[in-house]
Amino acid sequence: MGVSLQFRTTRPRLAAAVTAVLTVTALGAGTLATAPAAFAATSGPVEAAQAEALPVLPAGSSVTSGGSTGFLSYGDSGLIWTPFDGGPATPVDLGGYEYPGWMPTGSDVVAVGSIPGSGRMTAVTLRDMRDQAAPLVEIDLAALDAHLVAVLGPKTVLAETTKDGVPELHVVTQDGAAPTTRKITDLPADADRFYTSATVQSGRILVGYETGPVEARTGGRAVIDIATGRAIETYASAESGYMSQSLAFSRSHVAWTEWQNGSRVVTSVERSTGVRKTTVMGPDDEYSLALIGDWLVYGNDWRPGRAVSLTDGRTVDLADSVTGLVMQGSSSALLSGRTAEGGAGLFRLDPRTDDAPAVTKVAEVDPSEPLDIQQVHVPYSVNLDSAGGKVTLGWDLSRRDAYLDVTLHHTVTEETFHTRVQAPEAGNRFSFVWDGTLDDGTDAPNGRYAIEAEASLLDGTGEPAYQGWEMYVSRTANPHDFTYNGSTDLLARDAGGVLWRDDLRDRPVDGQVKSAKRTRIGGGWNTYKQIEAVGDIGGNEIGDLVALDGSGVLWSYAGEGYGTFGTRVKVGGGWGVYNKLTGGSDLDGDGRSDLLATDGSGVLWFYKGTGDLAKPFATRVRVGGGWGVYNQLVAVGNIAGTAAGDLVARDTSGVLWLYQGTGKGTFLARTKIGGGWGAFSQLVGAGDVDNDGRPDLIAYGTGGTYVYHANGTVSGTFTRLNTTLYAGEGGKFTSVA
Repeated sequence: MGVSLQFRTTRPRLAAAVTAVLTVTALGAGTLATAPAAFAATSGPVEAAQAEALPVLPAGSSVTSGGSTGFLSYGDSGLIWTPFDGGPATPVDLGGYEYPGWMPTGSDVVAVGSIPGSGRMTAVTLRDMRDQAAPLVEIDLAALDAHLVAVLGPKTVLAETTKDGVPELHVVTQDGAAPTTRKITDLPADADRFYTSATVQSGRILVGYETGPVEARTGGRAVIDIATGRAIETYASAESGYMSQSLAFSRSHVAWTEWQNGSRVVTSVERSTGVRKTTVMGPDDEYSLALIGDWLVYGNDWRPGRAVSLTDGRTVDLADSVTGLVMQGSSSALLSGRTAEGGAGLFRLDPRTDDAPAVTKVAEVDPSEPLDIQQVHVPYSVNLDSAGGKVTLGWDLSRRDAYLDVTLHHTVTEETFHTRVQAPEAGNRFSFVWDGTLDDGTDAPNGRYAIEAEASLLDGTGEPAYQGWEMYVSRTANPHDFTYNGSTDLLARDAGGVLWRDDLRDRPVDGQVKSAKRTRIGGGWNTYKQIEAVGDIGGNEIGDLVALDGSGVLWSYAGEGYGTFGTRVKVGGGWGVYNKLTGGSDLDGDGRSDLLATDGSGVLWFYKGTGDLAKPFATRVRVGGGWGVYNQLVAVGNIAGTAAGDLVARDTSGVLWLYQGTGKGTFLARTKIGGGWGAFSQLVGAGDVDNDGRPDLIAYGTGGTYVYHANGTVSGTFTRLNTTLYAGEGGKFTSVA
């Protein structure tokens, strides 16, 4: 089974790291304890915390192995063997190793041992918990130039040895003063790096290995019949998966994990037919895995325990979360975690004919469990536009009589969002829906957020529980976004030369587009004849500016992402020949913003964007003449749903025309939008103002400012929306961009 980590800041992650379920690894070297010390109860039996019939799973622990008479768990209380019959739980001393390890056996045998720096257990001590008075069995594998692969029984292990420099797989039995060994046959002659996370089932076990020529090693899987010492089935895999993959098998299937296209998947093979299937688990690295008949079961702390039928593809959720999942005997499994019906505890999964495994609770969690944050339901990343502008964040607490304080802290701007989450009506998941805003009501910037959760009991007793997490927030890039929050920012220069920025929320409020916040950028902008927002010309998804001064020099200002701009960079001189500039639209379909300019003779020129802020535009290309009839040109982006960015142009009589982009830096014949546009002193291609996926237009004038929503068609190009932006300020600004 794969290791299932519990992410808790108040508990050491060593708990999972040393469990070594998947690859029998630990964090470093150690020496094998003497046999008596390895299983001594250092402080006496663990007292049960309740008198109910079910045994107790120690608080903060996960199941790591289990047999017919009891189960092994690891957590805050250490490594504990707990009988099912209500007998006292027994601590398992790891012998004082600095880096000890143990292995799941699927039986009543408990195995602990030493793991040197190579990550291979070279000595193991076995104890059959059915008879705790029986002597311990200690096997020194280092003396055989061997390391442990699997535990087969109370006196027997499977080990990889080296004979004359050639790796071999051997059954090693310690039933006297000296161990006896027996070679496993019918494996590929060059097989090595044997490993398994499976356990013995009906006298057989599944192992993985590496094989093939040195320059092109691949993987293999073999079912070993222990009695005959033969590999009776073999399967090919793309890679060995040594130290990184989980293996499982049942009477009907074999299975192992792999990485495919950024997701953890399970490759399963029907043993009777050889038919292969791929089951996608998800992007997480750590999953627990089991095969119960022809049902694949998997899960982890962050995702539900799910059963998938390898016969017909049916999917059933068995548990809300999984902290541990191990085989118990030949056909059942033990799962520690939480279910909707049973709450937290230990559950047995048993096969059923033509149905998902049955779930039976076999151990309760200690009711005196302290307040703890047990699971986190926060995505590593979220695109708020794809998610509808909202994301649900949740934490599972060990107790309901509590509240949760949550803080989202942007790691660059240090802006924050705080909320207090009360207990849910049912269950233990404390959650809320975050709408992507900050404490001041503005849209939160994209980027990485540190998320802190602090849980406290309602009665004020005990210590709070803390949890730290990270989440990356993104949105669809908006060429008019200078604050990196996905919404349009509009720039306006007043008569005194001060440049102001209004951050428009990317969704109308009460049917109106409103400015969430106005910020002063700085003074001295009167030196420029024209200021133009040109979209991302530097290649970082953040809107940039160009500004043309009175001497004909064009300057670029790189957007820094948080409403500020870097030091200006000279693009070049000679731009004084142009009387109109417009940018911020991809006109040739290459994903970069381009620039258009008209000269005094009415010729329109196309400047292809390069993506290099130092040299943002390629050599100009002539589009055509006759553009002198227009007093406003606006690159508005793809508003008509055609090949690329479009252009709107207003003539001297106030008629607005649409030029659909061809995707080659040229335009189709013009289409009339309508008259009356002479009332506005400035038209601005403002990006996607209302978050519908299409760029929009803003019209500014003394008679009012309006947002023109693009409808995505040539006919009926715009629908006018009201806005409080620049209300009563129609004559205040000399430039709007």
